[in-house]
Amino acid sequence: MVASPEQNYMTPKEYLEWEERQEIKYEYINGEVFAITGGTIPHTTIALNLASALKSHLRGGSCRAFMADARVGVTENGPFHYPDVVVSCDERDRQAIKFIQYPCLIVEVLSPSTEAYDRGGKFTQYRRIETLQEYVLIDAQKIGLDCFRLNDRGLWELHPYEQGDEVHLTSVDFRFPISLLYEDVQLSI
Repeated sequence: MVASPEQNYMTPKEYLEWEERQEIKYEYINGEVFAITGGTIPHTTIALNLASALKSHLRGGSCRAFMADARVGVTENGPFHYPDVVVSCDERDRQAIKFIQYPCLIVEVLSPSTEAYDRGGKFTQYRRIETLQEYVLIDAQKIGLDCFRLNDRGLWELHPYEQGDEVHLTSVDFRFPISLLYEDVQLSI
């Protein structure tokens, strides 16, 4: 979740060095930094359920799954975001230390305060990543998932999933019941 911006402009290099010394995480957009606040227990549980399942599915292959502490750089100079779950199958990310730059799958668990930005401005930024094949938005208040998938014509198509559906993440060829995401989650609705 994004909180209020810090006021000083920073270069990407200054941001990366500065953020290492901070007690909380900050996203970096156009020279400004934005504090990331904590999510709810359902939010965290949903992200962990998916990341755990992805890690098991990808074990032994060339792809790696990461959780919320893995920074993603849209380019080498930003913007920099912290998605809830990210997968990279690109050899260039195998030795990454500061940020992932070549993901094939990015997942955000939605919260009321960030949903509009996750669907709009953040997705616009993520679409600049040439290796990105799927962008997934998971509802944390009710069972539902929107998967935006890049088609062979270079257009992003929406593939919505709801209660009872089997989700297919084609970027990593992973099929699972949507209920897996909501295991041990107390929904408010």
